[in-house]
Amino acid sequence: MPGMTPNGSGSRWSRRRLLTFGLAPVAVLACAAAGGAELVSRGVLPGRTLLQELDGACSVPAPPLAFSPLGPSADGTFYSAARRRTVGYTIAYPPGRRPGDELPLVVVLHAFGGDHAHALTGMSPAQAVALKPGGRPQSAMALTPMAMVTVDGGGYWNPHPGDDPMAMVIGELIPRCQRLGLGRPPRRIAVMGTSMGGYGALLLAEKYPRLFAAVAAVSPAAWTSYPQARQANPGAFASAAAFASGDVITHAAALGRRPVRIASGYDDPFYPGVRALARALPAGAVAVFGPGCHDGSFFTAQEPPSLAFLASHLA
Repeated sequence: MPGMTPNGSGSRWSRRRLLTFGLAPVAVLACAAAGGAELVSRGVLPGRTLLQELDGACSVPAPPLAFSPLGPSADGTFYSAARRRTVGYTIAYPPGRRPGDELPLVVVLHAFGGDHAHALTGMSPAQAVALKPGGRPQSAMALTPMAMVTVDGGGYWNPHPGDDPMAMVIGELIPRCQRLGLGRPPRRIAVMGTSMGGYGALLLAEKYPRLFAAVAAVSPAAWTSYPQARQANPGAFASAAAFASGDVITHAAALGRRPVRIASGYDDPFYPGVRALARALPAGAVAVFGPGCHDGSFFTAQEPPSLAFLASHLA
C-alpha cells in the first residue's frame, strides 16, 4: 500500500489497525480489570488510550513494596439504610495491633465497579497498613500505626435517588468503626480513593472538613462541567443541581488547610479536570502529575506515596 514500508511508520500503523479492530475487546477487558471500568463501560476511553494499553505506553514502573508482618483483618456486612441494601466491609489492623486497640483510621473508597475487597489495586488492606515506605524489607521504618476500612459503595460515591453511599460512610460506617475504637477522637480520620473513589474521597473531605484530617485521591474522576460529565457518563449525577452540589473543583476551598494529595497521569482522560482541581486547591496541597494513564499501573504506583502522605498527617 502507498506510504507503507517494512520498518517504517506505515507498518506500525498497520499493526495498530489490526490491534484496534481485532483485539479491542481484549483491551477493554484489560482496562476494566485494571480499575478503569467506568471509562470503558461508558465509552470514555478513546481509541488512543486503548492502543496505549496494548502497546505498553501506559505502563508505569511498579514501586518496590515491602511489608511488616501483617496484622489481623476481618470482613463483615451490615444493612445500610442509606443505601437500602446490605453492604460488605473490611477492617484491617496494622502490625502488632489487634481489635480493641484505639487507632487512627483511613477510609478507602474503591473505583467504579469495585467493592470492599478490591478497594486498592496493588495490595490488600492488611498489606496497606503494614507497608514499609521506600520498599526496604530490612528497614525499621513503617507507616504510622493506623487501621483501614473499606466498604461497598456501588458505582458512585455521591448521593443518588434511593442510594446514598456518602451518607452510609458518614452515618453508618464511621460510627461503626468508632465504636471499635478506630478514628474515635482524639484519633484522626483520613480518606483516600482511586478514580471514582478518588472523587468520592475529595467530596467527603469537602463536605465534612472537620471530620477528615487529610485526603488523598489517585486519578480522581473530576469533570469540569455538568454537560461534560453527562456526555461521558450519564449516570454519574442525578441532575445538574446534583453536579453543582458535588462539584469538587468549585468547592475545593472548603478543604481549608486540610492536607491534600492528588495524582494523575498525563494520558488520563480526567487529566484536564484534575489540573483544574489542582489550580483550585488551597495553597500547600500536593499535586503529582507524570507519565501514565487511567489504569492499574498508575494506581499501583501512586498508592504507596498516598498512604505515606496520609500516615504522616495521622501521627
